[in-house]
Amino acid sequence: MQYNILDTIAAISTPPGNGGVGIIRISGCLAIQIAKQLTTKSFLPRQALFASFKDQDSSVIDSGILLFFPNPSSYTGEDTIELQGHGGTVVLDMLLRRVLSLGARLAKPGEFTERAFLNNKLDLAQAEAVADLIESSTEQSVRSSQKSMQGVFSKQINELVDQLTELRMYVEAAIDFVDEEIDFLSDGIVANKINEISEKIYKIQKTAQQGRLLRDGMTIVLAGKPNVGKSSLLNVLAGHEVAIVTEVAGTTRDILKERIQIDGMPLHIIDTAGLRESDNIVEKEGIRRAHEQIRQADKILLIIDSTDPETESIVNTLPRDLDITKVYNKIDLSGIEPKIIESDHQSEIYLSVKQQIGIELLTNHLKNSVGFKGESDDVFIARIRHIEALNSAQNHVEDAKLQLQNQAGELVAEDLSQAQNSLAEITGVFSSDDLLGKIFSSFCIGK
Repeated sequence: MQYNILDTIAAISTPPGNGGVGIIRISGCLAIQIAKQLTTKSFLPRQALFASFKDQDSSVIDSGILLFFPNPSSYTGEDTIELQGHGGTVVLDMLLRRVLSLGARLAKPGEFTERAFLNNKLDLAQAEAVADLIESSTEQSVRSSQKSMQGVFSKQINELVDQLTELRMYVEAAIDFVDEEIDFLSDGIVANKINEISEKIYKIQKTAQQGRLLRDGMTIVLAGKPNVGKSSLLNVLAGHEVAIVTEVAGTTRDILKERIQIDGMPLHIIDTAGLRESDNIVEKEGIRRAHEQIRQADKILLIIDSTDPETESIVNTLPRDLDITKVYNKIDLSGIEPKIIESDHQSEIYLSVKQQIGIELLTNHLKNSVGFKGESDDVFIARIRHIEALNSAQNHVEDAKLQLQNQAGELVAEDLSQAQNSLAEITGVFSSDDLLGKIFSSFCIGK
């Protein structure tokens, strides 16, 4: 269904249910006219007015505060009216019906923020941060969403786009003046600038990945042979008994999921069936599902019984490109001291889940492994589409490096152009209508 941006829209902006205050937002060219028909009192910009809101027969529907925000100095960039009345479901519905009868239509999800984007009040990354702020489940994600709303992320992207634009101009000028004695593509300037851009994209990628984890949470799969302590570790990390723990091997047959927080970092912990050969059809299905979760995880905690070296052999059955940390459990029985051995390729942690010895080593490792910085000032919220756009831009920049070595100036310019377009998708300078529809449809109505 197509919507006309010239329509005046209205919606209830407060959550469903009864409350002390309920807010109806109206935005568009008819907002002032509708407000004048709701109340006989005159109102001024950005001044609260206590008024009665009247029905068609002049009976009072409700009394409350009316606020007028004239364009372009409003959230949407249009004339906006907010009616702050009582938060009863029925009274709000009656007032909304009255507003719609006066010429407004019901706003679609996210349409107020979409209009803010279309009227250049927000770019796309800032608009998405509005929804992320509303959905934030931790203090850290709230702070990071605020940074994105304030344009921290967008500023870095815009600076990169400007650098790419300048470099493209230089390369295209070099192509146009190919007969000159100076070979502009070989003087080192282009190569240095491409390397500089590549390094900046890499740094933003690292920060954006942390922002994505703050928004979506890191997915961690507990894997290993039966009876090594996977379910016990899930219970310890969750702080309550999520999984059944027994001495019988193969107790866990299905996938168990639990969402937890470590110092404000959200984690999705997934407990899986013990990995082994089995003829039991139910257990075999559980093992199949375990391998499926392992392939999709951000990180694997491979639980190993430190008293049984045979339990470590399971690592040979896992894909080579996984981010795996070996967790040697039951050190209270093997006599090993709690410790962590970290390396670029694979880390090892020695702990006892039963005695809760060395658990802090594990939680700190999980934070460090994703670059979690707690109350960091430079972390902004990010989405998967932002990560994909950054990855695409980085790939095009790397392709430009290769084409530069081949002295293919036209192809260098084209790759730089593609990198610029990928980055512009983040802020919405270059975006499809389908993308915009998908993003704003995920918002709540009234925002």
